[in-house]
Amino acid sequence: MTNERSAKITIGGLEYELILTTKATKEIAKRYGGLEDLGEKLMKAENFEMALDEIVWLITLLANQSIYIHNRLNEEKKELLTEDDVELLTSPVEMATFKDAIMEAMFKGTKRYIESEEADTKNEVVE
Repeated sequence: MTNERSAKITIGGLEYELILTTKATKEIAKRYGGLEDLGEKLMKAENFEMALDEIVWLITLLANQSIYIHNRLNEEKKELLTEDDVELLTSPVEMATFKDAIMEAMFKGTKRYIESEEADTKNEVVE
């Protein structure tokens, strides 16, 4: 369903899709001022705890997008992931790999697809 715009991670033995939706983009903009400011903010976090808090918040936000989508389209509802879940069910080592998944989801969510059209033969120059 959303594979072309998601990155997968595993938390507590369960697989989650990180998806950058318009809803998530609005939340990121509220917190950081925009997507372009996100990377700078993460890199300039004053301390390790603050950096972890930001990564946990982002993972929770992006993982919950796929749950919101699932719940919207299905009668069987899934429980949302909480920041406490992420903190309790992960290790600091996993956070490093999650950063890559966050960046992948962001990249896929902002990727622009350009389709080329076949040449219009009526506008071709004939010699």
